[in-house]
Amino acid sequence: MPALSKKPYRVGRSKTGLGLFATKPIKKGTKIIRYFGPMLDCNKKKDDAVENKYLFQISKRWTVDGSVRKNIARYINHACKPNAESDVSVKKRKIIIRAIKNIEPGDEINYDYGTEYFKEYLKPIGCKCDACEKKRKKKRAEARAEKARLKAKAEKKAQRKAAKDAEKASRAKAVKAKGKTTSSKSDAVSSARPRKASPKPVITPAAAPQSEAPAQLAA
Repeated sequence: MPALSKKPYRVGRSKTGLGLFATKPIKKGTKIIRYFGPMLDCNKKKDDAVENKYLFQISKRWTVDGSVRKNIARYINHACKPNAESDVSVKKRKIIIRAIKNIEPGDEINYDYGTEYFKEYLKPIGCKCDACEKKRKKKRAEARAEKARLKAKAEKKAQRKAAKDAEKASRAKAVKAKGKTTSSKSDAVSSARPRKASPKPVITPAAAPQSEAPAQLAA
């Protein structure tokens, strides 16, 4: 394994506050920095009562309190897809941060803090590492695309309904207009047709009254 490098890093501003950034190319497998601080014995109540975000547990008994200012490694932030890892030696009670990828100058150095730390400190506020940010960005883009798709679908449906309603109205109007035209034609035909003359009553001349029988002629 390559020897411990001579400060190929600097402390700088990160999206989560302060972070550790590479100032030189760091090859995969390189020991970058040591994580150190007072050793706490968890079997002692006083040590077990210490609480801060820089506690690094080596074993069930021993924990490194990395909150001391000289521990520059405490500025290394968590990442779900890191470019470094913590190489822990339980026997020596020693923690070395080692590169697991080639790191370019300007890249932020990060490692995975572990499930327990993630659940207790990062999950409640939301992890801000690049991998999680990309995931959230992708989800937001997918949500926007889905919203746009549903909107377009609704608009298309509304257009089809409007076209159908317009067609219905047009047909109803045509039927109504046709009905009016037929009615007008019927009225016109009725007006133009000659009316039949009413038959004149036949007057039968009354029979002439018979004159009374002439008086008997004299013999």
